[in-house]
Amino acid sequence: TFATGAWVIAHECGHDAFCNEKWLQTTVGYILHSVMLAPYYSWQRSHAVHHAKTNHLTDGETHVPKVGDKPRAWERISKAIGFRTPVAIVRMIVRLGLGWPAYLLFGASGGPAYGKTSHMWPYKPFNNGEKDLFPGKHKKKVLQADIGIIATLAGLWIWGTKLGWASVAAMYGGPLLVANAWLVLYTWLQHTDVDVPHFDQDSWTWARGAFMTVDRPYGRILDFIHHRIGSTHVAHHVNCTIPHYKAVKATEALKKAFPDIYLYDPTPIPLALFRVVKNCFRVQRFPGPDGMHLFTSSV
Repeated sequence: TFATGAWVIAHECGHDAFCNEKWLQTTVGYILHSVMLAPYYSWQRSHAVHHAKTNHLTDGETHVPKVGDKPRAWERISKAIGFRTPVAIVRMIVRLGLGWPAYLLFGASGGPAYGKTSHMWPYKPFNNGEKDLFPGKHKKKVLQADIGIIATLAGLWIWGTKLGWASVAAMYGGPLLVANAWLVLYTWLQHTDVDVPHFDQDSWTWARGAFMTVDRPYGRILDFIHHRIGSTHVAHHVNCTIPHYKAVKATEALKKAFPDIYLYDPTPIPLALFRVVKNCFRVQRFPGPDGMHLFTSSV
């Protein structure tokens, strides 16, 4: 949980929001990402796409819902056994436990416009979509980011062979899984809920996407440890170069300037997460001229 706070700092480095010294920002971001087995330059690029195309159904990136009438696998399992809660619990465990590495390695929940992607390898059989997630110079950057991952894995190998793999699992593997789960939880709840729309190519605008971000109540302790990444995220999507220590002030300004479209959900986090897990599988177009797509439970 405390490591997630370090991740948030690394995340700010990727947005050029950490400091004015570019070399220091890159160094801090590269080291912190690599230590947590996340390729810095690769993620910096895909995360920039996420911000540029928030809640876009084809060009968006991370937690992009499927579109259509056909039930998803989790839906079919729920209907087959007749109970939604046990399936939701399993789905939550799988998503929080495996979602982050699955995204980095295989592009799970990425935008369909980019096909199958990998943050570790920008060539075939990946990057096979209509658009290239890592075009031009970004391919070289992906390989440069891999060096940090290899160095971290080498360090873990030395640690395991010298001091035992149990200590690696207890002091590194376990905490990493928890940090990864926090990362998935934050991102999932920031852009997903039963009444949060996504948009197709014809109806999406940058402003619509940015303001479909949701702030939530994580409490004083988590807000302090995680630098308010979940309670001031709307402001972050309006301007991602705002540092975390200015985010509260920016959020208050947004509330005042845009009271009708600023989104805040006071639902306690465990209840909000379980609502999303049980109901948010795929989206369908909502009747009307706005081109909104809502999760089938809402439609």
